[in-house]
Amino acid sequence: MGHSKLKRVLGTLAVSAMLASPMAVSANEVSEEEMKQRVAQGKELAWNRAQGNCLACHMMPEGTSPGNIGPALIAMQLRYPDRQKLFDKLWGVKETEVKYSMMPLFGRHGILSDEEINLIVDYLYTL
Repeated sequence: MGHSKLKRVLGTLAVSAMLASPMAVSANEVSEEEMKQRVAQGKELAWNRAQGNCLACHMMPEGTSPGNIGPALIAMQLRYPDRQKLFDKLWGVKETEVKYSMMPLFGRHGILSDEEINLIVDYLYTL
C-alpha cells in the first residue's frame, strides 16, 4: 500500500472512530470555564521543564524544537478513548510500562501528584 493511500485509509479510520464513539458524560462533569482552567494548568505542567517536560521527548502542537524519542502527542482522545489508560501511562502503572522506555514514571516516582497528572491528561485530551 502506497504512503498516500495508507494516509487516506488511516485518516478515514480516525474520522470513523471519532464519529462512532459514544459521547460519555462524566458524573464529575465540570463547567466549561473550569475545564478551560484545568486545560491551561495542564498545559503549563506539560510544558514546564521542571515538571512534565513533555516537549523534551514528544512533538506537540505549538511546540518548537520538540524531541523525537517518544510518539507525537496528537489525537490523544482517539488514541486513548479510555481516559484512565492515559492517566495510568503517565502515572507509571506497571502494566503500561514499555521495556527500555525513557519515559519517567511520573506518579510512581513522586514527580507529579495525581491531580497534576489529571490536569495534564485534561490538556492532552485537547490535542
